[in-house]
Amino acid sequence: MDSKKQEEGAKLLEQMFAKRGYLLPYHRMLGASDPQLLSTYDTLYTRLTLDQRELTMVEREIVWIALIAATREKYAFFHLERGVQAGMDNEAISDSVAIASACEGFDALHFAQGAFEKWTPESRAMKRYAAIFDAARGGLPEAIAEVAAVVCFASYRNPNGMRFHLKRAFDKGAKREQIAEGLSYVLLHRGGPTMIDAVGCWEKAAPELKIPGPY
Repeated sequence: MDSKKQEEGAKLLEQMFAKRGYLLPYHRMLGASDPQLLSTYDTLYTRLTLDQRELTMVEREIVWIALIAATREKYAFFHLERGVQAGMDNEAISDSVAIASACEGFDALHFAQGAFEKWTPESRAMKRYAAIFDAARGGLPEAIAEVAAVVCFASYRNPNGMRFHLKRAFDKGAKREQIAEGLSYVLLHRGGPTMIDAVGCWEKAAPELKIPGPY
């Protein structure tokens, strides 16, 4: 790469470090090989997860913390730091992690309502899952906890869990734009194919559950 591109890449990396407080190995790789691509990526990342949009800074990090716990993403610990900077305490951070933990219990009860319907019909199974989830969210706002759960299930590519929490999210006052913002994190974190499934699930569920659709 010529010296002009090297200078461009180095300058961009300096700006990114000043903005984020860290640099990842792939930032350095793109800075050395394709500064224009890195610049385009940084613009997307900034809008996607640094700029305030529909969710407040605290609400955004509740969703992100639940998502990175659900996907076991240890490199994204900076979202916990951002949560603290936004005003979250350790109780709120722990409750956000617990959302992901509760979501993992959904499949057992969803399985039981089909396989053991005589003993655990949907009404009983989902009542128990809802109790687990509500206990896990602790003191977090109900609507935002539901948005976080929708995002966790989107990352799992689990349409049944998404449907359950989409209905509850709207019932508890979440806005379409808040859910859309939360799901946009999936694009960055889990990729386009997962995002296609997530939005497709929401689109299909909207008329069936009588909730607003994604568009």
